[in-house]
Amino acid sequence: MRIDLHCHSTASDGTDTPAELVRNAAAAGLDVVALTDHDTTRGYGEAIAALPAGLTLVTGAELSCRVDGISMHMLAYLFDPEDPALLAERELVRDDRVPRAKGMVAKLNALGVPVTWEQVERIAAGGSVGRPHVATALVELGVVPTVGDAFTEEWLADGGRAFVEKHETDPFEAIRLVKAAGGVCMFAHPAASKRGRTVPDSRIAEMAEAGLDGIEVDHMDHDLDARARLRGLAKELGLLVTGSSDYHGSRKTVALGAYTTDPEVYGEITRRATGAFPVPGTGGA
Repeated sequence: MRIDLHCHSTASDGTDTPAELVRNAAAAGLDVVALTDHDTTRGYGEAIAALPAGLTLVTGAELSCRVDGISMHMLAYLFDPEDPALLAERELVRDDRVPRAKGMVAKLNALGVPVTWEQVERIAAGGSVGRPHVATALVELGVVPTVGDAFTEEWLADGGRAFVEKHETDPFEAIRLVKAAGGVCMFAHPAASKRGRTVPDSRIAEMAEAGLDGIEVDHMDHDLDARARLRGLAKELGLLVTGSSDYHGSRKTVALGAYTTDPEVYGEITRRATGAFPVPGTGGA
C-alpha cells in the first residue's frame, strides 16, 4: 500500500481542487490519501464525491498552533468535523487569517512592494487564505523566484519584515480538542528548521504525555540526520511515525507520494480514531 497522509487543496493553499487532488492521487498510484487543509474541512464533500475506485480518503486538517512563541502545525485525522468545540476553535483561527493577510500586504507596501489585497484574494480563490498566497503574489511580482524564497526573515518567515501573527491554538488544547472529537494527532514536520524556530524535544515529550499520537518524520523539510533523530525520539516516547508529501500542487515542487506512511502505522491510526472513518472510493465523477 502507498499512503500519503498530508495533502492540501484549494480549500486552503493548494492549487488542486479537492476533486483534482483525489484524481491525481489515484493517478500517482496511491492507495490512501489524506486531505489536510489548513484549519478547514471545506473540501471534504467535493473530494468524497470525486473519489476514484481503489483510493481511500482520510479526512483531516492541519491545525495552526503556537507554543513558547514558536509556530507549529498539528495534523488531525478522522475527527468529527461537526464537533462544536473543535469547530469553534478552527473558526477562530480561520477568521483571523484575512486580517492577518491584509496586515502582511500593508507591511509589504511599506517596504515598497506593490502587492495588493485584491491580488492575494484572487490567488486564494476562496480558500483559507495564508502566507503561501502572499508568497505567490511575491513570485508573480518578481520579488522572489519561488514561494519557498518568500519564507525568509527578509519577507514572510516568523519574525520576518512582513510577518504578522495570527490566532494560533495552544498545541495541548489542540490535542485535547481533537481527542475529544474522536481524532488522532500528529505533529507535522517538527524539525523543519528552514521555516523558523522548532519546538524542543522536551516539549514534544510533554505533548506525548498529553496524548499526542505521533510525529511526521519522512518529510521534504527533514534531512537524513533529522529523520534519524526523530525516529529515535518517537521510539523513546512511544509515538507513531508517519511520512507524507505535504503536497500543495504546483505551489511546491514535491510530488504526491514522494514520502509515505507504513501501512501498519496507518492501520493503528484508523484503529485509534472514533470520530470518523476512512472513505473508500467507489468511482467518483
